Parts: sequence; structure tokens; C-alpha cells
Amino acid sequence: MRIAHRALASAGTLALTLGCLVVGAAGGTAHAATCSQSYLPLPDPVCTPGSYNPDVTQATIGSTICVSGWTTTVRPPTTYTNPLKEQGITDYGYSDTSMSDYEEDHLVPLELGGSPRDPGNLWPEPHYGTQTSYTKDGVETKLKNAVCAGTITLSAARSAIRTDWTTALQVTGVG
Repeated sequence: MRIAHRALASAGTLALTLGCLVVGAAGGTAHAATCSQSYLPLPDPVCTPGSYNPDVTQATIGSTICVSGWTTTVRPPTTYTNPLKEQGITDYGYSDTSMSDYEEDHLVPLELGGSPRDPGNLWPEPHYGTQTSYTKDGVETKLKNAVCAGTITLSAARSAIRTDWTTALQVTGVG
């Protein structure tokens, strides 16, 4: 599990967990990829299943996600997300390890009430490829606007983006 590997790697420990050897060393940490890239542009659903912020419900959208600027009040700082991104790049076995080539993205976005700090809702999404982190940003905005306009429910938007953000607009009838 990605969360366990992050804790082990950051502690610099030697462990055998879930069939993956994680070796700590002074010069760095050697890892086998624990998350599959085969789902790209989606995250590996085992490593990044997505999760919700319990404070955001259909009843609270008027005081949370539909308030301009609300996501800035819950967005975690890069001091929290950058170590997760670095570990995630290793976990996903990306050959490109440049941090700037990825966004530590919330699978269920903050603007749809995704959990801000749950590592199971965060993954290093590439800025490159045919459908990128930039493409997903547009999907997120359209879904949030539809939820706030009452066109679709929060539950429908969350379910669609969590299942497959590349088809979420079609599934919900927004796009």
C-alpha cells in the first residue's frame, strides 16, 4: 500500500511489506514500483482510491465548495504535498523524476469536497501525455459549476470523477 511505503521510506527503515522490499540507505532509498502506470491517465485505484472531506455534503455546498476561494482554506501546503509527490513518483516507478513534471493532485478534487490530506486521495499526476493534469483541472471546474448550479448532485460528480475523470463530464451529462 502506498501509504505504508511512504511511512517506511520517510523513516529510512528496512522492511518487507505487501511483497515489496523497501531499503533505506544514506545515499537514497531503493524501491520497486508499488503502483501501476498502466491506468494512466488515471491513478492506480489500489494506491489512490480517492476519499472525501466529511465537512462537504450536499447540504453544506453553499458554505463550502460553492464559496469562491473556499479551497484555499483547506488546501495543504507544499511542505506537506511535496514529500508525498516525491514518494509517489517512486511508488509509480516514473522514469522522469523531475518534481516539476507532476502535480500532486487530489483524485477527488478539493472543489468537489475531496479529502485535502488523505494520501489515498493524492497522487503525482503527470503534466505530460494526451490527457494531463491540466485537462483534469478543466473537468473539475465544470463539475463544480454544475454542482453549484444544481444541475447535478455532489454525489454524482464525486462518483464520476473518482471512477474515471476522463469520462466524468459525459457520465454526468455536463459535457
